[in-house]
Amino acid sequence: MKIMVVGGGGREHAIIKKIKENPNVSEIFALPGNGGMAGDATLVPIGAKDIDNIVAFAEEKGIDYAVVAPDDPLVLGCVDALEEKGIPCFGPRADAAIIEGSKVFSKNLMKKYGIPTAEYEVFDDMEAALKYLETAPAPTVIKADGLALGKGVIIATTREEAMEAVKSMMADKVFGHSGDHIVIEEFLTGPEVSVLSFTDGKCVVPMISSMDHKRAGDNDTGLNTGGMGTVAPNPYYTDDIAERCMKEIFLPTINAMNAEGRTFKGCLYFGLMLTDKGPKVIEYNCRFGDPETQVVLPLLESDLLTVMQSVTNETLADTEVQFADRHACCVIMASEGYPTAYDKGFEMTIPAEIADNVYVAGAKLADGKLLTDGGRVLGATAVADTLPEAIKDSYALVEQIHFDNAYYRHDIGARALKAKGE
Repeated sequence: MKIMVVGGGGREHAIIKKIKENPNVSEIFALPGNGGMAGDATLVPIGAKDIDNIVAFAEEKGIDYAVVAPDDPLVLGCVDALEEKGIPCFGPRADAAIIEGSKVFSKNLMKKYGIPTAEYEVFDDMEAALKYLETAPAPTVIKADGLALGKGVIIATTREEAMEAVKSMMADKVFGHSGDHIVIEEFLTGPEVSVLSFTDGKCVVPMISSMDHKRAGDNDTGLNTGGMGTVAPNPYYTDDIAERCMKEIFLPTINAMNAEGRTFKGCLYFGLMLTDKGPKVIEYNCRFGDPETQVVLPLLESDLLTVMQSVTNETLADTEVQFADRHACCVIMASEGYPTAYDKGFEMTIPAEIADNVYVAGAKLADGKLLTDGGRVLGATAVADTLPEAIKDSYALVEQIHFDNAYYRHDIGARALKAKGE
């Protein structure tokens, strides 16, 4: 089988490595991929948002199955365009991808169908938003409506910060047109949990839970990032909570999308907050999370491609989806200065004997050398029988990887260990 994976980050590298395990796969193409994936896939210099050329390439190469991984091409209708040419895909069509593409849509969906989430108001007029903030409690959460590379959410601790956030989104357009509409919502407290799930629009199969580390600095300080590391499973996500989430959140969401005529097939990501009033949805993503994928897929014992095809064919209920009863930790190595300004173009050294455990996100090949080419450069993932072992082994991998300007957090997994009393 010829497989095409659309996207170019660490998440896509993790997907490619897992799909490679299927003996029926003859070739994997990554569009555009990155230099660090060259040993696992054939790189094709077509951007993830270049839908016309993605479709043309798939037809020309006789692609048997496509995985559209990032949010942008999903929202832009990449799956729709490929399916219209008879190419089976993993990923939601555009009408379902809106669950991430528009925060306003997803919040209104939850309100309409009684899915627990934070109280909120929607604004498309800046003056009205600022007036609302004059009496709104602080802290508060300001969200740009559209896609913003995972950075369109600002937690404002004071009223002044909230007003500045609104101005930056609506007047200064720091997130472009994604800030034309904004959501202002109540600030929830409690442990956060990420739950990725396979769904064929009829049933939902949650993957193993994970805990993300969004802040750039140790002890959860500094700016929000796309993610500095993850561990799985999340110790706060107990069997009782999982059962409650299935009943109150997961199945109701799938049913709500069906009722709206927007059947969701693919990976639906639930970002949850475990509040004192029960689990609530912070956000939906219409795809695998990054870097959550880098700890979840290494724990998947079932064949990923088989599971993906069962989603496409709507036979997920009849397909075994098994995860190892083990622990995983991923530490992200970034460029110093991320998520703001940083230098790139530094040569990277990844020993061949650990390459299977490294998911490259931001790199390019130049004159036979692998160079850094992004903010988040790679993730080093270890799987072990216990969480302390997985954390220790992950940092041991990090110590063997070298590039100038490297930066990483030193406390990935510390919150999880504390929760477990270890």
